[in-house]
Amino acid sequence: MADITDFTHGDDWDREEGKSKTQIKKEMLALQELGEELVSLSASNRAKLPLDEELIHALQLADKLSKKHEALRRHIQFIGRLMRTRDLEPLERGLAIIRNTNQAATRKFHLVEDWRDKLIASNDALTEFVAEYPDVDVQQLRTLIRNAKKEQEKNQPPKAFRELFQFVKPFILEE
Repeated sequence: MADITDFTHGDDWDREEGKSKTQIKKEMLALQELGEELVSLSASNRAKLPLDEELIHALQLADKLSKKHEALRRHIQFIGRLMRTRDLEPLERGLAIIRNTNQAATRKFHLVEDWRDKLIASNDALTEFVAEYPDVDVQQLRTLIRNAKKEQEKNQPPKAFRELFQFVKPFILEE
């Protein structure tokens, strides 16, 4: 991780509030971790956050730096220093929304996987799926299930298995 001493030399940030050096270092590390999270976000997710121009430019520069290079570590420390003077509450709220959106998408993805697995494992699952999603093309669904079962029995590559996933995904994701 980062070397904390890079943060502390020549900077009396928060000294006047009576905080210990240890507490100041913990807060700086937290800001640096927040900076790392911002660097790891996609440009579209960053656009959803309330970032000022200076922070946007710093994040854009971080995108250009090599991921294995020491310069990126130092630049993330710099981003942490920039955030010391910012109101972080709106930024934290925006990040929480992005995190929850990502978690919701992951849950939906797992639901699609679960349905695909149930459809292959049980004939009753087809009836359940059609009852829950009446707009589905039942004949095409049966064909994909049958092909996926054959692939599994013969240990073939999972082409129909993937096609079944792609077929049921739009029905589940529209919910």
